[in-house]
Amino acid sequence: MADIVADLSTLCFESGLADDEKKLLYLRARSAGLTFCGCAHAAFVCELIDSLRCAIRRRTAKIRKPVAPGEHDDLRVGILGMGHLGKQLCQALLEKTKIKPSHIKISTRRPELAVEFVHTEVECFFDNRRLAAWADVLFLCCLPSQIPKVCVDLRSHLAKHCLVYSFTSAIPVTSHVASALADPLLIEASCPLTMKGGISLGLNWVCAVLYILLNICTSASLGSSEALLLIKSIFKEKCGDTVQLNAHSFINSSYASSLLSDEPFPWISLMDAQIRETPLLRFLSSSKSVQQCLSAAYKSQMETPAK
Repeated sequence: MADIVADLSTLCFESGLADDEKKLLYLRARSAGLTFCGCAHAAFVCELIDSLRCAIRRRTAKIRKPVAPGEHDDLRVGILGMGHLGKQLCQALLEKTKIKPSHIKISTRRPELAVEFVHTEVECFFDNRRLAAWADVLFLCCLPSQIPKVCVDLRSHLAKHCLVYSFTSAIPVTSHVASALADPLLIEASCPLTMKGGISLGLNWVCAVLYILLNICTSASLGSSEALLLIKSIFKEKCGDTVQLNAHSFINSSYASSLLSDEPFPWISLMDAQIRETPLLRFLSSSKSVQQCLSAAYKSQMETPAK
């Protein structure tokens, strides 16, 4: 659709700004960049989780072992909040992951805002507690001021296995993330390990993502050897190469040395993984080959349309 005001400078947003305000215009581009990267990273995390869960299901079916609670069906994604950010995130998940639309649910005070997703089978309602009890991954897309009340609502209703991904923003989003995800240059720029230009994401985030995968294996009672095998296999599918990870990559040497192959990894605090120096952070910092493989996996996922 053509922009009918493209050549009318007096109708542009910038025309009403004072000179000192125009110095802050770069913040609009930064906001759009942060939103695009955030949605892309969220889609990547969901795709990794979904791939690992599929691998676990194949494994449990092969050996006829009872599956762990919460691991018996397709990944269920909840989005709490349906403002501009929630809409962009939902569209990114539909465009860039294999998650079924019927396995995405949205809770918002204004369900009518999701009318554009009616034809996709995405369900929209207003019941935060119901969403929390149902979801495997729950994205919080509300304003920072709303977080305390939301947390009170969710606290006693979250499923034990549910991953809560805080996606709060106080800035309205007007750019179309889904269309931007088709641009190879933007995909390259949003790669978590190579982001530049004032917007960056540290290795701590990557560590948290890998620890999420490890915790999923632990919750499924997988032994450490099998957990490592499955995690490496999903990256092999994405980038055609095996990520070289072992027990010492994730946990301290003394614990790793005593860990039996059929013994699950300990549960890892995702908060600690993002604010402390972990064995995985030290390992990734010194392993350029693993960083390159993870980057290749990200680009492969983002460049491939959902089937």
